[in-house]
Amino acid sequence: MNMKKYLTIFTALFLALGLSACKTTPVQNFESQPVPSNIKSAEQVQKAIKLAGSSLGWIITDDGANKMKGVITLRSHQAEISIPYTAKNYSIVYRSSSNLNYNEADNSIHKNYNGWVQNLDRSIKAQLAAM
Repeated sequence: MNMKKYLTIFTALFLALGLSACKTTPVQNFESQPVPSNIKSAEQVQKAIKLAGSSLGWIITDDGANKMKGVITLRSHQAEISIPYTAKNYSIVYRSSSNLNYNEADNSIHKNYNGWVQNLDRSIKAQLAAM
């Protein structure tokens, strides 16, 4: 193969990788996630959420009665979520973001956001199961 052909292939691969890195997907919320029956109080759910969030780099703060706010910052990217909870369930709901290509019209965001909230949901479930 000649040099021009290598350059063309390299350029095509570079562009394909660049475009896939910026891919957006629909915002994923976790509504009314059930809490295990062994959990008896909203305070236990609150504790599990705080432990799960802090273990993954989220800053979790109180945001009113039975509601918390979560913020995660990675490099220049930031996401903010609302986490309402009761003794019976909790939700993880998108609130705002910066540098994550959020598009309100089609409710889409950078694909990494969904991974972050999926990991948080799994970690909350694990914390609740361990109580």
